[in-house]
Amino acid sequence: MCALLILVLCAAVIFAAFGIKLPEASGKTVKKDGKMTIDCSNMSEGYIMVKAKKTNKRLKLQIATEGAKLNYDLNSDGEFEVFPLQFGSGKYQVSLYENAGGKKYSKEGSVKLNVNIPDKLSCFLYPNQYVSYDENTPCVKFAEEELCKGMTDQKEIYDAICKYVVGGTFVYDYIKSVTIKPGQLPQIDECWNNRMGICQDLSAMTCAMLRSQGIPARLMIGTVGTDPKKTIYHAWVMAVVNGKDEFFDPTAELGGSSKTATYTPERYY
Repeated sequence: MCALLILVLCAAVIFAAFGIKLPEASGKTVKKDGKMTIDCSNMSEGYIMVKAKKTNKRLKLQIATEGAKLNYDLNSDGEFEVFPLQFGSGKYQVSLYENAGGKKYSKEGSVKLNVNIPDKLSCFLYPNQYVSYDENTPCVKFAEEELCKGMTDQKEIYDAICKYVVGGTFVYDYIKSVTIKPGQLPQIDECWNNRMGICQDLSAMTCAMLRSQGIPARLMIGTVGTDPKKTIYHAWVMAVVNGKDEFFDPTAELGGSSKTATYTPERYY
């Protein structure tokens, strides 16, 4: 798993030098069960840090609340990873599963959390497993040091980032779109370095740039199309700019999908 996805306690700080929000496993509030450890110190900011005992087996993490649940891969290196509480305030159940052979998994820990998040958008200002970055991520440094330098208005920043992503610097990766393996996470650095990516790469990169500039941005994952037999999985961006929802689909702008498609969100990070 990409090292950027593993946010280690010793390297985590709340704010980087230029003000981006980064998650922290401070150890102030910790819950343990079985092989799982959860740092709940910053639940009010909309995220938790989770790790499991080091193993050579594949691990899964399930985060569930009333009416919704999401499954994630969890690294087996015994290091903390950050997971969003994107469903807002409420009761959550966090469960760890370990591969027991083939497709079978055994539950190795489960913790109940009572979550209170004053600002429901706060979790979309932090990196997570799907939108993975830190203060040294190239696209984040570019946004801070060059593209958005001196800007203070959210709309100006939002427009500058979106225009840059679809303004000729990046292209849609048609080859990767048909060769990608199921379950692969967005690759922000790969997209930036190669100047190309598929929908989830382009959208996650955009979210990283926006979040680092203080603009809440959701990475949306769902389907596009109206015919159930022809719908395809897709990713796009929903940001909140000066209190207003803003839709942005870099793939459509780059010609990789239809601008008139019907979007049906299934989950978001």
